[in-house]
Order: sequence, then structure tokens, then C-alpha cells
Amino acid sequence: MNLECIGYEKRKGVGIITLNRPQVLNAMNRRLWLDFQTVLAEAGADPDIRAVVITGEGRAFSSGADLKDSRNRSQTDYRAYLEELQQASRRLIRFDKPVIAAINGYAIGSGFELALACDIRIAAENARIGLPEAKVASSVTGGALRLLQDLVGPGKARELLFTGDFIEGSEAARIGLVNLAVPLEQLMGTALSMAEKIAQNAPLSIKMIKKGLHMAQGETSMEALMDFEIEACLACVSAEERRVSLDTFETRKK
Repeated sequence: MNLECIGYEKRKGVGIITLNRPQVLNAMNRRLWLDFQTVLAEAGADPDIRAVVITGEGRAFSSGADLKDSRNRSQTDYRAYLEELQQASRRLIRFDKPVIAAINGYAIGSGFELALACDIRIAAENARIGLPEAKVASSVTGGALRLLQDLVGPGKARELLFTGDFIEGSEAARIGLVNLAVPLEQLMGTALSMAEKIAQNAPLSIKMIKKGLHMAQGETSMEALMDFEIEACLACVSAEERRVSLDTFETRKK
């Protein structure tokens, strides 16, 4: 892969994606989004990858959109950029393997929107997190208008969006915006440990559970969701990995 703005490595069944424009706090331009989609597709197609961790190089997860790129865009060019951004977010939200955001520093605007699209978020205690779009006469993307409310409720989501205030990782954990906040030096170890634990589980089970969770968050009725749960469970228990998983589970209990 010819990547300019993304780093990628594999470790113990985990794909590690690193946003890599540290000189601009990993601000997001078109090249970064294209590289990101390339790497995500690679991780998705690799049967050895069971989970993914996304983090940033240097002092930031991502400081959001590269504003230098946006100043002189025409409406047509801006629409094309936003559509590409939304497509990348859709692919991440629909990605059938678990994704953990390891938020190592600034996660601002579309940088935090990327983290919102992940399944699990772990932040450094002193990370700076926020959606300041209202401060720069913009609006949020990446499904954040729904994803944020799902995590912190409509009242807190409105507060964060209307004020554009930043909060630290420790406060984000307190309100449920991230799953966990840890000292910066423990961040990647914590994220990789969780990802490796997930990677030990049956891939088909994780895929079906994740699909069902998305259905439950959407407009699917409870009846349709419960019908899906039957089919998903049957698909899992009839797979060969079911026997292996049961044998392993019984051994762990002894």
C-alpha cells in the first residue's frame, strides 16, 4: 500500500491504524481520508485481523479538518469532500470487526467524529475532546448528531454541540463519552490489551453481535431484531469455530 498520511501494522490479530500527519496535529485532508479507507478495507479483508485500534501519531488523535484546505474550496469541491468524508464514516460504522479508538491527545471536530464512529473509545486522561464546529461557523458530520446523543443523551449532546466546549478525557469517561480514561503512558497498552482479548473470541459471533447492535440502535422493530437474533445464533452455533470455541472455553474454566 502506498500510504502518505496513515501508518498501519499488525500485532497478535489486531490491526493498528495510526493517523500520521503529526506536524499539523493529524489534521484531516482528502489524502488522509483516502488512505484511511484503503487501510480499513485491507484490515476488513484480512482474516487474521480480528479487531482494529485507531490512534494518532504525536500529540493528537486528530485536530479535525485541515482548515487550510477548506478556505478556498468552491461549494462543489466542498460537497465532494464532505461526501467522501461521510463515505469513510459509513464504512467505519458498518465495519464488521470491532474498532477501538485510542485517543492520545486532541480529538477535535471531525477527529472526534472519527472516534465516535468506533465501537469503543479509550482516552488519555488529559486528552482534549470537543466538537467546536459552531465556533467556526460549520456543522458536524460523520453521523455525530446521532452517535453523540446515543452516548451521552440529548441534553448533554446539545450542551457540547451548542457551546463547542472541550472536555478532558477523564470528564469524557465520567459522562460516558468514552469507555475509559487512563494515563497517557498506559493508553496503547490498555487499548491493545482490550483488542487482543476481543481478537481471541469467535469472529462470526462478534460480527453477528455487532450487526445486531446496529439494528437495535436503528429503526428496526423489536420483533425484527429478535427474529434476527435467532438467525444469528443459529449461524454461529452451526459453524466449525463453535466446537473449537466450546472446547477452549471449557479448558479455561478448569
